[in-house]
Amino acid sequence: MGTAAFAVPSLRALHDAGHRLELVVTQPDRPGNRLRITPPPVKVAALELGLEVFQPERIKAEESVARIASVAPELIVVVAYGQIIPPSILEIPPRGVLNVHASLLPRHRGAAPINRAILAGDRTTGVTIMRMDEQLDHGPILSAREVEIGPEEDAVSLGERLARLGAELLVETIDRLDRIRPVEQDHARATLAPRLVKQEGELSWDLSAEEIDRRVRGLRPWPGVTLPLGGVRVKVLRGRPLGGSGRPGQVLRRSREGVEVAAGHGSYLLQEIQLPGKRPAPAQAVVGHA
Repeated sequence: MGTAAFAVPSLRALHDAGHRLELVVTQPDRPGNRLRITPPPVKVAALELGLEVFQPERIKAEESVARIASVAPELIVVVAYGQIIPPSILEIPPRGVLNVHASLLPRHRGAAPINRAILAGDRTTGVTIMRMDEQLDHGPILSAREVEIGPEEDAVSLGERLARLGAELLVETIDRLDRIRPVEQDHARATLAPRLVKQEGELSWDLSAEEIDRRVRGLRPWPGVTLPLGGVRVKVLRGRPLGGSGRPGQVLRRSREGVEVAAGHGSYLLQEIQLPGKRPAPAQAVVGHA
């Protein structure tokens, strides 16, 4: 059961490891770019592998539960599916329901753990394989693997790394599932990673350069970051924090590297930006026209 691109490596890894995949459950096709109906990445991958696909609108519906139960799965794996799995499905497979979660639980439970790790300034994160229960990312841990977050790494590149790591760990965990003793999470240390909202990317130069940098990297690809520049709000695609000083929003210098702007603390080097209605471009090439 999966939908997003993050789930594709796990699907392929299970297939390549020789597991018999009776059914792939994913979200319905949705409008994508230019409102064209677009299949989810997991559906595309499943069809390439010749697997049967089921796309219920509501996973809790009786007919959805009945369809899944009809294949009598021994084990269910959930990766970035996008709907809460009801108890009626959790109780179907005799070996349980496993989840690949992109954080070191109990930190960053919820829908956006990769983004939230960067936004929080975490130095490390990882993936956790857990046995699902009825509560959000609450079940016992079967295995986990930690990685460092690079100082310039964004949510897209980190997500790709964690997707591959999670796929490897998933296959390893299933191989020794009967020998693993589940470990209860320390629920007192749990933190939440709620869905991103557009307003989180609408920034001002009063923020510190470090905070702006975390938002630029952590809010990719959506909602992205905008900052005021030359009377308009520009989308910031790439940059890095520096140690300059000045009035927040003041352009300090232009160079081949980019455009340095003073922040609430420190300064931020704009390297790639996008003006409203325009294509992405190097900041130094367009900032004089913003």
